[in-house]
This record gives sequence, C-alpha cells and structure tokens, in this order.
Amino acid sequence: MTSEDFSMTAKPNAILLLVITAVTIVVSGARADVALPNLFSDHMVLQREATIPVWGTADAGEQVAVTIANQSRLTVADAKGRWRVDFDPIHSERPLVLTVKGKTTLTVNDIRMGEVWVCSGQSNMEWPISRSLNAEAEAAGANWPDIRFFNVSPKKKPAREPARDVDAQWTICTPESANGFSAVGYFFGRHLHQKLDGVPIGLINVSWGGMPAEAFTDMETLRSDPAFNDILTRFNNAVTIYPQALAAYEEKLAEWERAKKEAEAKGEKVPNRPGAPYGPDSPNGPAALWNGMVHPITPFAIRGAIWYQGESNAGDPLRAAQYRKLLPAMITGWRRAWGQGDFPFLIVQLANYRAPASQPAEPESAWALLREAQTLTAAEMKRVGQAVTIDIGEANDIHPKNKQDVGLRLGLAAEKIAYGRDVIFSGPALDSMKVDGDAAVLTFQHIGSGLMSKTERLEGFAIRGEDGVWHPGEATIDGETVIVRSEHVAKPHAIRYAWANNPPASLYNNEGLPAVPFRTDGE
Repeated sequence: MTSEDFSMTAKPNAILLLVITAVTIVVSGARADVALPNLFSDHMVLQREATIPVWGTADAGEQVAVTIANQSRLTVADAKGRWRVDFDPIHSERPLVLTVKGKTTLTVNDIRMGEVWVCSGQSNMEWPISRSLNAEAEAAGANWPDIRFFNVSPKKKPAREPARDVDAQWTICTPESANGFSAVGYFFGRHLHQKLDGVPIGLINVSWGGMPAEAFTDMETLRSDPAFNDILTRFNNAVTIYPQALAAYEEKLAEWERAKKEAEAKGEKVPNRPGAPYGPDSPNGPAALWNGMVHPITPFAIRGAIWYQGESNAGDPLRAAQYRKLLPAMITGWRRAWGQGDFPFLIVQLANYRAPASQPAEPESAWALLREAQTLTAAEMKRVGQAVTIDIGEANDIHPKNKQDVGLRLGLAAEKIAYGRDVIFSGPALDSMKVDGDAAVLTFQHIGSGLMSKTERLEGFAIRGEDGVWHPGEATIDGETVIVRSEHVAKPHAIRYAWANNPPASLYNNEGLPAVPFRTDGE
C-alpha cells in the first residue's frame, strides 16, 4: 500500500481538498464509515522522534486522507478494505488533532507527543496499584494528566488468528484510573515522566495473569525452532481431544452447580469450580495472546517494552531451561512484527518466592534456572536489560506488593538503554572467577561506587570442590572483589550466588541495587 506526501504549501492542500471532494461525489452511493483501531482514540500518546504509522479500514478502493500536525497523507484502501499511512517524526508540545477523511470523517483529539511503552506479562504485570504497597496513598497521588493509559482487557476471548483490534480506550492518569492500572507500568511510567522533565508518557498494558510466554509469541516463531515442538504438540493433542474433554467438563460443571446450590442452602463452603479443559480457546495456548492482544497493537510506534513474566514457565527445570530459547525468540518475533529495529526490551527477573532456602544451593530450582535464562537473554541480546528483584519477594505470596522498586529499577534500565543516560542501572553482575589457593576470587561489572552487604555477614554464596558437594560459602568483600572460601573445600571448582527459589542474597552496590544471581558451573 502506498501513501502520497503532500507538502504544506497552500496549492497542494487545495489539490488534496479537490481530490477528496471529487472522490466523495463519485462514490456517493452506498456509504461506509472510515474506521480506526481503538489505539487511535482521544487522549492518545504518539511516539516522539519516530515515524508514525496510522492505519484503519474503509471500503475497498476508498480514498482516505489523513492529517496531523500540518502533515497530510492520501491513500487508497486495498481489496480487503485496509489502509495505512506513515507520518514523519512530529515535534510538538501542544495537544494535536488527527483527522481521517473518507466518505465520512473521524477526528481524534487531545493527542500528545511523548514516550510510548508496552507493558506486558502475567499477573505481576497485571497487578494493580489498588493491591500494591501503600495503595491508598499511591492512588491518591496519581494525578498526572500527561501520563496516559491504554489498558487492553484480558477478558476478551483469545484469538486463533491475529486480531485487528482490541477492547480499550486511552485514559488520562487520575487517582481513579490509576488505581486499576498495572502498578509496575504506572511506577515505571511515573519515573520516566519525572526524569524526562515532564515528557508525556503513554503506557499500553497487554498482560494476563497465569499465562506462559508461548501465549505471547507468534506462531511463526514457535514453528521455526524444534525446541518448541513440545508446546505445539501438547496444544495440537488438546485440540484433537477437546470435544470429549469439553463434554466431560460440562458434566462436572453441572455436578458442581448442584453441589454449589446444596452448599449455599446449608450455609456450607462452596466447592471449587472445575477448571475448563485446555483447548482451542484457551488463553494460555501458543500464540493465543499474541493474536488477541499484542498483534493488534503492531506496528504502533513505541519506544520499547517492559516484561514481567516467567512464573508460568518455571513449573519444572525442563520448562525453565526452555525459556533460554523461548524468551529471546519471543523478543525477536516482537521486534520483527513492529518493524522498528531492536527497540529496548526490559525484563523483570523473578522475585524470591516460597520457603527460604535451607541448602546453600538448590541444583534443581526451576526458578533459579529461569532467572538465569532471563540474565542470559539480557546479556546476549542488543538493547535488552533486566531489573533484578531477588530482594523484594514474599515467601507465601507469588505477587510481592512492592511494585515501586520494580518500576524504579525498570526505569533506571530504560534511562540507560533507551535514553543513553549515565546512570547506575544494575546491581553487581559476575564478570569473572579465578582460584587462588583455597579461595575463589570474584570480580563484577556494575559495581557503581562500590560493593556492600545488606547483612552483617555476606550471605547467599555456595561453594563446591572436586567432590561436587555444595557448602555455604564464607564470603567477604575485598575492595572491588568478593572472596569466597569454605573449610570443607580445599580447591574451589564452582560458585553459586542466590541459587534457589527464595535464597539469602545480601550483595549490593552502594547505589542499593541487588547483585544478579549466578552460577559459574552453568552449561
């Protein structure tokens, strides 16, 4: 599809008006409204310093004129009624109006140029301010008219094929609207709004609790690597047997309805509702949320994405190890779909969870393996960063309430990776290990102004020798290094740090950012 650029002189604008008028007269028979996706609605934020795609639908062959900020484009809807135009980067600090004119005319008002970020993942990204730390005070202070939310509803039925629109509208940040928005997204956006001197921030939330990464990944990507065959095979098998599984579920549901009525009549506890079978309409199926929530917002111009997900891929060590390929593949698929190059992608590493570790290292910890996959992705891919949250988790709650520090650490990563600012954005990350007699000497990147321990004794290190037995490490900070020993290990072979579901972890830099969990014996 092509678009024709009209210069801003009076003569071309007059020509454009004549063309529109002529086309309107010729096709004045059956009328169909020109339409825009819901992304293009009042109070939207458009990405500054970027090419701006605008797209929509009309009658096949209908001529459509689109105008914003003294730029005009003319195009024709294709055989399927789809059209798209691209605008040059727009520089404006005042509210703008977008006009779309075909057989009918649409206007989108109160548009701001600013920074647009996609917020995605499962329940910890979906988690609202209303259920977070200091919720009442945070919501009361959320009066930021230049922060705008686009909150895609997760209740819509997932799509087997890529959808063309989502159920959402742009909303101005107020105490009422912020209260139900992603807490991580809000705290991240607020940080950027303040650090970027009040630049408008647009936050597009496409998250759904309990969903695995493959649900957010396009089918082309999943089919491109044999490492994901088990995901597709499981889904295809489920689709095959779905009619029988659905019939069995409906029987269980009818039994449950009867049991529910009996329990309510007796004042007893209602039994748990049976779960629906995994099948073609399951939101956690491969590409389901990509089709229904993510694809419809491409190729909307964005600065980058933040991602808080992984719990649903950490059910066992094999699934967690698979994440080493799945997460990079998903990111690559997103970047390909957006067509904006290697836009920044910022990951929240899984927080500590479950009972505090009773061993110096948990070799089969799926959560530790998945954290490692997140770290490797950030280290190996361009413009990918992570926010370490090994210190904010809650043993008995998979949803830690402290979303403020998550947003802060993501914001620091964005300052560095997306905006090139000279900030300390990460805690200490292992650089190298060398053996010096009975000691392992560890050096780190991102030490900031120095290393520190949050506890009297530096905790979280495990050490092993030739026998393969892990022992608690006696760790000390020596300038810019950490030295680890154990009386049970004559010659160190490997070190692990914070390698457990819920490990002790007290190494930080002086800027207050926690060290990245690691192991030196990884494959």
